[in-house]
Amino acid sequence: MADDPTPNTVSLSDATAARPEAMAALIDAIARRQDRTAFASLFGYYAPRVKSYLRRLRVDERQAEDLVQDVMLTVWRKADLFDPSKASVGTWIFTIARNRFIDGVRRQKRPELDAEDPSLSPDAPMPADDALISVQTGRRVHAAMANLPRDQAEVVSLSFLEGLPHSEIAERLNIPLGTVKSRLRLAFGRLRAGLEDLR
Repeated sequence: MADDPTPNTVSLSDATAARPEAMAALIDAIARRQDRTAFASLFGYYAPRVKSYLRRLRVDERQAEDLVQDVMLTVWRKADLFDPSKASVGTWIFTIARNRFIDGVRRQKRPELDAEDPSLSPDAPMPADDALISVQTGRRVHAAMANLPRDQAEVVSLSFLEGLPHSEIAERLNIPLGTVKSRLRLAFGRLRAGLEDLR
């Protein structure tokens, strides 16, 4: 697979590209045929959105642009690893972006940090019974999320993993704002019912 697809055109409209099945088809074309037109469409749709996401994380302009290039190059190189049964294209790409951001933060050297700053002191170890409860609760929540219908799980993921406002979720999924709110409401109803005993 070529290392640098250098997209410069977008062949799909945003409305068409926002459909999950259209995005999955683009990834498939990249994985199977190294299709540059498909990559250009994907790049044109996601690059500005990934950059906006990174800027909301307070990444400076230049670094955000570099990270976007890195994220999209990863998409180009790893398209064959995308599994539509596990996540939407958007969730997959934004997870790559989030991981690249975290990697960058970890690599940064911060000589200005004050070693005496109390906020840098590690938290006291969690008691063993609290740690066990926390692990069990996490598993329950994960299982409850896995049991949500895919459309509901997707809006919950976009809202809480990516931190997108409802209006941007509606734009990305090409659905009405009311549908986003309805899916979130239904998802929370299901989650509440499945986790009632944790209250």
